[in-house]
Amino acid sequence: MRRILVTGANGFVGSHLHPALRDAFPSAELIAATRGEAAQGWDRVVPLDLLDIASCSAALRAARPDAVIHLAALAETGASFRDPQRTWRTNLLGTLAIAEAVLAEAPAALFVQASSAEVYGLSFQSGRPLDEDAPMRPANPYAASKAAADLALGEMALRGLRAVRLRPFNHTGPGQSESFVVAAFARQVALIAAGRQEPVIRVGALDRCRDFLDVADVCRGYVAVLQHGTRLPPGAVYNLASGVSREIGSILRDLTRLAGIAPSIDQETARLRATDVARTVGNAAAARAVLGWTPTVPWEATLQTVLADWQARIG
Repeated sequence: MRRILVTGANGFVGSHLHPALRDAFPSAELIAATRGEAAQGWDRVVPLDLLDIASCSAALRAARPDAVIHLAALAETGASFRDPQRTWRTNLLGTLAIAEAVLAEAPAALFVQASSAEVYGLSFQSGRPLDEDAPMRPANPYAASKAAADLALGEMALRGLRAVRLRPFNHTGPGQSESFVVAAFARQVALIAAGRQEPVIRVGALDRCRDFLDVADVCRGYVAVLQHGTRLPPGAVYNLASGVSREIGSILRDLTRLAGIAPSIDQETARLRATDVARTVGNAAAARAVLGWTPTVPWEATLQTVLADWQARIG
């Protein structure tokens, strides 16, 4: 790996992926693709507008990558309900544009897609840990757009794209937006502990259960794909999952315990979703067997780092 191009380099996962790539590929040139903004720490920045096919082609010609990790997406489920068309344009058409540019300008490059376990959607109603053969039955616009992109890349693999699709389950860590549940809880807990919010935490459904990972473990998954890339068949799919389903309410209780507070809980109807599945859990046996990947960060350590991050952010 001489040159690695990352879209969405300034995002939550991108900020954690950068040091993971630096450690794994110390002599590689790490190139950030952004919409014009700077990307701290990256060796080079190339401009990229996913909704402009010419821009995608120019970025690939400039970067000449051996691998592309496509992280850029609109990932907030709530926002996808408010503006489905914007979500579809970015997550489907943007993915098609960058993938077609790879085929045209860097056909030997490995293309690693950040898909999502959200694509399984209503298939989680089976109650069993889902592997990569589970049907994609997305239950929200974000999940549907990612499922469509996932399918499109599978077809492009038949035309020569060296695509590998990773489907990580819920993940969190320092730097995540409060639009995601663990970060939202940690922010409110930190504010209450600092005396800057009344001792009431506003929540959605606490009885839902989700398979959570630390973002560092997810980044190790991307690195593992690059390390095994020459041996992976085009179109390969791998789940990244812990295999443990955690109740959302238990996460809130753990965060309040770590902060030493005992707030009251206010469930807000606006935070509830009619199509939300009750429980998700994944089977990552394929990633373990083929990539040698397993999650290693203890969940308590993840919560501690997320809480510490929010305590630092609020001062």
